[in-house]
Amino acid sequence: MRSKLLAVAIAAGLGVTSFYASADPAPAQSSKTSQSSAQNAEIQALKAQLQALQAKVVELEQRTDAQSDINVSTGQAVEQVQKTQVATTEQIKKSSDRIAYKGVNITLGGFLEAATIYRSANQGADIASNYSAIPFNNVPTAHTNELRFSARQSRISALAQGDVDPQTHLAGYFELDFLGAAQTANSNESNSYNPRIRNVYMTADWDNGGWHLLAGQNWSLVTLNSKGMLPRSELTPPQIDAQYIPGFTWTRQPQIRLVKDWNKMWWLGISLENPQTTFYTSPNQSKAPVQSVYNINAGSGFNSANTLSLNHIPDVVVKLAVDPGFGHYELVGLGRAFYNRYNGSNQDTFGGGVGIGVILPVIEKQLDWQFSGLSGKGIGRYGSAQMADVTFSPNGNLAPIKENMMLTGLTWHANSDIDVYAFAGREQQSKKDFLYKGVPLGLGNPGYNNSGCEIEGGTCVGNSKNIWQGTLGFWWKFYQGKFGKMQFGAQYSHTQREAFDGQGFVNGVLVNGAASPTAKENMFFTSFRYYPF
Repeated sequence: MRSKLLAVAIAAGLGVTSFYASADPAPAQSSKTSQSSAQNAEIQALKAQLQALQAKVVELEQRTDAQSDINVSTGQAVEQVQKTQVATTEQIKKSSDRIAYKGVNITLGGFLEAATIYRSANQGADIASNYSAIPFNNVPTAHTNELRFSARQSRISALAQGDVDPQTHLAGYFELDFLGAAQTANSNESNSYNPRIRNVYMTADWDNGGWHLLAGQNWSLVTLNSKGMLPRSELTPPQIDAQYIPGFTWTRQPQIRLVKDWNKMWWLGISLENPQTTFYTSPNQSKAPVQSVYNINAGSGFNSANTLSLNHIPDVVVKLAVDPGFGHYELVGLGRAFYNRYNGSNQDTFGGGVGIGVILPVIEKQLDWQFSGLSGKGIGRYGSAQMADVTFSPNGNLAPIKENMMLTGLTWHANSDIDVYAFAGREQQSKKDFLYKGVPLGLGNPGYNNSGCEIEGGTCVGNSKNIWQGTLGFWWKFYQGKFGKMQFGAQYSHTQREAFDGQGFVNGVLVNGAASPTAKENMFFTSFRYYPF
């Protein structure tokens, strides 16, 4: 448009020029004067026309520019409307997944599961394996296989969320499964098992200050997070076995936690958590010179068949996490106090450990690697193998047991429907043994009798030294759509439980440290799961 207008202006200018060029000279002065006046008048008229034409060109150019601005603005507005429409659609979709009640949004979750379990050595366990109880060959059931079907890992959850203002967010969460087992629960006919608490907690988040409060039962702060340090971001191995994998560091217990974040990149948290202690009691403990009180029969609100350890100081967990843009990194510290009473006085013994966690996207959105580990003394109950925290010294003191645990694994996201994983983990403890007047005490004493560990019905103390596992499995999501998700998984694992050296026969003579038995377990799991929410 602008070029056409300029062309018109140029043509008009050329017309004026050609007029000057074509004017004939006058033959006489009088006629010349007359003609000159007429020509001047005509020139002035043409100039006026040219100026008017140029003004018109400027006006048209301004209109053209304005129209272009309008077109640009219209295009931007259309684009913004389209973006708003997409965002609104997504918001409507998210809102349709929630139940709104008095300003609070409730999101349901969980899955229904039908699982099978096969074990080469019978543990008498459901979907959660008991790694510390894998039987040595002296146990008759070590020579029998185990097959079970189970729906008890099925899970239900609900998340209630409300925003006090754009910067303050409140939430409550509960999660249950059916792995509770009252004294009357059995698999004879009705297969009736009771629900149990996994997680029940409340949270408050203040975005302006980067503060996050949690109170209730949740995964311990020692548990590896996939990102940041907020609840429901814990990264568990993807296996089917409900006891996870030896070397995985975790508990679920009541706690009060406070976390501070800086731009969602740096995180620092502290958690005060419910204490409990696990013990190894020597088969010769009654011969120790001092007997201590370290537990109590469960009272009101607990199953009377159980005992509770004596504790009066919470476990304390401090964790630093960093999300720099590539991977996730953690450093964790755990402090513990153990409590007993002897010779008329109460005694405290302290333990704890330090750990690390790393998650790396080896191939973005295709292959993930994770590693976590914890090392210290008195940390046994924080590992999946559930080794003991402490044993007893002859003078009555509780003696924390040194232990280290580690887990590493790869998860390959072959496509949107299939995940394949391979993990390996280990928990290992050091011996804490004592000798009193020739009587072996403590954990891992070479004077314990392991002579019959390989003989059915034989004598075997068999203190666990090392428990490790390698596992391989996959998940196939064969339906994903508006009706939820349905998937099938399979897992194989090989586990070994290795004992400390103990007494064994050498040429018919019982020799200390001559026998170190090993128990092996091969397990195969399958799982059908339906996630309706």
